[in-house]
Amino acid sequence: MIVTTPEELEGLRRAGALVAETIDRMRDAVRPGVTTADLDLIAARTFHEYGALSAPMETYSFPGSTCISVNEEVVHGIPGGRKLKEGDLVTLDVTPELDGWLADAAVTVPVGEVSPEARRLLDVADACLAAALGAARAGMPLRNIGRTVQETAAALGATPFEELCGHGIGRELHEDPTVPNVDVPSLKAPLADGLVIAVEPMLTLGNPRLIERGDGWTIATADGRLSVHVEHTIVVQDGEPIILTQKA
Repeated sequence: MIVTTPEELEGLRRAGALVAETIDRMRDAVRPGVTTADLDLIAARTFHEYGALSAPMETYSFPGSTCISVNEEVVHGIPGGRKLKEGDLVTLDVTPELDGWLADAAVTVPVGEVSPEARRLLDVADACLAAALGAARAGMPLRNIGRTVQETAAALGATPFEELCGHGIGRELHEDPTVPNVDVPSLKAPLADGLVIAVEPMLTLGNPRLIERGDGWTIATADGRLSVHVEHTIVVQDGEPIILTQKA
């Protein structure tokens, strides 16, 4: 969507603040022995506290309030009985619907002490997200975001997943435009002032080929290597974007 009124921006800010609060609460609970279902329950309770709904549940009948993916799982991991272990990477992907407004963010969190490879991948993800947000400026072509992610990742020895993209958001979970994490030269249309998008680099240090697990939801690396997923919902403007899902 494109924000045109202060009331729209305020609705999106409230949804974004709830995303940040939910991720904070879930992150605080990450430790060895905690199950992904335990973390999802924290999100469900937070949504209920604020009168919000799970957008993945409402839109796609996803079997969880949030998507929680571990290690080689890139996106759409189903919360369940899996216990986190020291050295794991766990991705918390949170998208509530609050009073008809949606915002989306993800963070990959280390469980205790992690390997040098895992730490490097986390650092690359942070660098890619920061660079991508800097490239999201009104009037610049949409392709700049993906090109920036791809170039930043390559310079640091990582690779984004071509099939997995960001997206427009606001009134629905997935709106136009699609926001690739690689350069797509045909995406020459300029980013509109007020455009609301979820920018979400997803990366690996291994082969970027993906597989779908038998549960019909979880997408994982084919080679079993670690992956990371970081994401913010932003409002594009002339200059630095408004980051709706950033902790105040």
